[in-house]
Amino acid sequence: MEFALLSRWQPQLLAILRIVTGLLFVEHATSKFLAFPVPFPVHPLPTMLIAAGAIELVAGLLVTLGLFTRLAAFIASGEMAAAYFIGHFPKGFWPVANMGEGAILFCFIFLYLAGAGAGAWSIDGARERSRT
Repeated sequence: MEFALLSRWQPQLLAILRIVTGLLFVEHATSKFLAFPVPFPVHPLPTMLIAAGAIELVAGLLVTLGLFTRLAAFIASGEMAAAYFIGHFPKGFWPVANMGEGAILFCFIFLYLAGAGAGAWSIDGARERSRT
């Protein structure tokens, strides 16, 4: 059975998911680099966290804008998989115990966006529409 009321809004709902996820990802970068909205607890940042912050900033902005969404989301998904297995999994098997739920959610949302594309309200979508 299809929930027809919301299914007609699928492109817009995908865009909202993309925009919110991208902005939340950028927030992780600004925490690392600008101490905004809260300072990151580790300073000075090790090289791996600088690289992670750079990926979070660039991929987050690209996903938010809907520009090169599939590639940016795929890279972000990989970063979050690595973050989970490097930073969370060693603290315990269960995500609720190792505080890795966020990394897992980011990983799979970005993986979905890599497959589904940007949806409505995106630069990618505008470029695709202009080709036809």
